[in-house]
Amino acid sequence: MTNVINILPLLILFSTGCGGSDKSGQQDKARQENTATNNVAVVDIPDFNADSAYYYVGRQVSFGPRVPNSAAHKACGDWLEQNMGRFADTIYIQTPRIRAYDGTILNLRNIIGSFQPEKKNRILLCAHWDSRPWADHDPDPANHYQPIDGANDGASGVGVLMEIARLLSQSSPKIGVDILFLDAEDYGQHRFSDGADQDSWALGSQYWSGSPHKIDYNAQFGILLDMVGARNATFRHEGYSMMFAPGIVRKVWDIAHRQGYNDYFLNLNSGYVIDDHYYINEIRNIPVINIIDQREDTPHGFYEHWHTLKDDMDAIDPLTLKAVGQTVTAVLWLE
Repeated sequence: MTNVINILPLLILFSTGCGGSDKSGQQDKARQENTATNNVAVVDIPDFNADSAYYYVGRQVSFGPRVPNSAAHKACGDWLEQNMGRFADTIYIQTPRIRAYDGTILNLRNIIGSFQPEKKNRILLCAHWDSRPWADHDPDPANHYQPIDGANDGASGVGVLMEIARLLSQSSPKIGVDILFLDAEDYGQHRFSDGADQDSWALGSQYWSGSPHKIDYNAQFGILLDMVGARNATFRHEGYSMMFAPGIVRKVWDIAHRQGYNDYFLNLNSGYVIDDHYYINEIRNIPVINIIDQREDTPHGFYEHWHTLKDDMDAIDPLTLKAVGQTVTAVLWLE
């Protein structure tokens, strides 16, 4: 029976913020051939179901924009908590109240599902489940203060991890796994507000990093998923990931290539992104890397509909979810 542990909330105050093409057949063949020819031990890696992940993405989006303090945010949080409770051995819920950069007190919820909690060797998987309150990069200025669906920016990573949670409930790798759904990553400073405050982002991560669900919590390493569902996604070596955990980056990208996903996981260095992994590295000292869609053909360096009203289900490609989900699944079972 799943144990549910509710962690007492705290009020944290911050002065200015707390800061496709049809590739599947070729990829399956390449995965089998590479596994057989790259001196990889024979391991029964579960098959990641992209259709299931796609469903989990769409279910989140169906609630509406998941902005903290909104009815959609509460309903989606309840759904995530219920479903993670079906899969995990133990779940932990954190409900801090945090002051955002604009003075708003946000009611946050971090959801942690623990698998094989008795094991000391652990891997941490993360994604943020909130969505951006403002479409401040939308090409139409009239939309700059409208909330977004966040199908790719938020829901895609959670959808992938929810499917991995389902797999973990059916069979177990040799290590323990913790899946962390982080809140208020995207309540960062509006593009057109005064000043620059990088710590206004990733509020749930900053809270968890300073007050984890277990006081002595540690993990061998972690993987953050952010914007992992758009078609034609390209995942490069994000700057802070290479700063804090270059060996983990190389390990994950190597496994992705063995699985046949070279077109997605590019061996190219890219920019530095202030994201949830940054604070887990800085505050908690756990080496966490970021699998995030970064591009060279957009002015902001992210996927084309980043922080716009078009970040909806039309942007999501099951082939991309498959590439990321199968790679992360293989990382767990090969560890």
